[in-house]
Amino acid sequence: MSGTASRRVRGGPAFMTADEAVARIQPGDTLAIGGSGGGLLEPDLLLEALGRRFRETAGPAGLQLVHTTGIGDRAGGGMDHLAQPGLARRIIAGNWGMAPRMSELADQGAFEAYNFPQGVLSQLFREIAAGRPGVVTHVGIGTFCDPRVEGGKLNHVTTEDIVQVVELGGQEWLFYPSFGLDVCFIRGTTADENGNISLEQEGARLEMLAIAQATRNRGGLVIAQVKQVARGGSLDPRLVVVPGICVDVVVVNPQQRQVVTHAYNPAFSGELKAALSSLEVFPLDQRKVVARRALAEIRDGDVVNLGVGIADGVAAVAAEEGWSDHFTLTIEQGLVGGVPARGVIFGVATNPDAILDQPSQFDFYDGGGIDIAFLGFAQIDRAGNVNVSKFGSRVIGTGGFVNISQNASTVVFCGTFTAGGLVATPGHGALVLSHEGRNRKFVAAVDQITFSAAEARRRGQRILYVTERAVFELGPRGLVLIEVAPGVDRETDVLKLLDWPVEVAADVRTMDQAIFDERALGASWRPGRTG
Repeated sequence: MSGTASRRVRGGPAFMTADEAVARIQPGDTLAIGGSGGGLLEPDLLLEALGRRFRETAGPAGLQLVHTTGIGDRAGGGMDHLAQPGLARRIIAGNWGMAPRMSELADQGAFEAYNFPQGVLSQLFREIAAGRPGVVTHVGIGTFCDPRVEGGKLNHVTTEDIVQVVELGGQEWLFYPSFGLDVCFIRGTTADENGNISLEQEGARLEMLAIAQATRNRGGLVIAQVKQVARGGSLDPRLVVVPGICVDVVVVNPQQRQVVTHAYNPAFSGELKAALSSLEVFPLDQRKVVARRALAEIRDGDVVNLGVGIADGVAAVAAEEGWSDHFTLTIEQGLVGGVPARGVIFGVATNPDAILDQPSQFDFYDGGGIDIAFLGFAQIDRAGNVNVSKFGSRVIGTGGFVNISQNASTVVFCGTFTAGGLVATPGHGALVLSHEGRNRKFVAAVDQITFSAAEARRRGQRILYVTERAVFELGPRGLVLIEVAPGVDRETDVLKLLDWPVEVAADVRTMDQAIFDERALGASWRPGRTG
């Protein structure tokens, strides 16, 4: 804590306005913020109030902000309410891409900026709550989070090495240390008069309990935003996620939305099962081609992770083809089963089978629970390294990418071959390239190593790189071209657009023509690994 005395409210929670609640935050405080992108469990009223207070009073200044994943809507919400020079002195975040203005300030060096894996940060709150020294993990070794690479530092004003390399049991690990907490913002659906918080209308649980426990046990102030208040003791104890003993202040927002696109969708919270026929149809385009080819790598019974972006189309294609019951989809926010939502509200799922705490989901991931993961990419280099976190002046962040890509048995990186104006039209069993993208995604060296090919080889992972026109695999020395789309010239449309000579397999295959046809793939085109 910044101060010496506990700020906890005695005698039960205090109910107050958002402005009254944020007035309790002091200059220099460390503030932990729960929530995820697209408004999922986002304490939006509190973020707006804190941003407004700083604009009007220039205080509280010099805060240290910590959040596990991206919080915002890419349109000024979430963390962008706090994107004001002077408000923060340091930000530690799992993802930055949902708040573009805050991302710009990080790149400009307006404050110290760190990016650590989403799973590590979610688990770290549990370690803080328990009074343990921090998280010791293999996650991040060989990536930009490793202090021998960049140590998760994002700009020139960020100089302190927080992450440390340690040796235990004859093996190298990364140590992410615990820190103090002065205040936290969490969110739920209902608070009773005793401060017990339930999440019955939320699409995830994230680490609301861990953040509240960590802040409470460090003597900090726990501020909870909810949609409604119930009589004390009236909540079903099976639905209470954060007990009242961990809550100091409750702020009510009757207009609270489940996510930015929905006031409330009961199929996200598990209240009902929606008909999958109600889901939006995925039109045949270059993105769907990638999703279809990626889907072919799934085997019956696989536990699958989907990343945000082009990779999330795999779920849509599986639902269209009636294949969703062949495997179990999961996403890092704690969802197991169902069909993950696409776009800005990635983080919820239609018809989930289970909604877990996010730290527990990452325990499962880090221990090797994922059979196959589908993730996006911004850059791929000759060694097979992948960058999704920082390129040029864009600070996006890793999210759960490092945890997932480092621990899944098979990883399929999904993306278009180039970006920025690419026109690649599938139809009638072939692909027509009309206009090449301005931006090369296959480069000699990535700007930042979010996925380490050397670590993948050491761990024995199977790695594929799927695009609309070609498929590569990770070989002993780097990328190996193994498939080319029908209608595409291998030399002109693939090899000549690479910045280095790539290895070509002796038996380069033609991608299945069915992927490029308007018709459904059909029952004869079953999931099952092609390699």
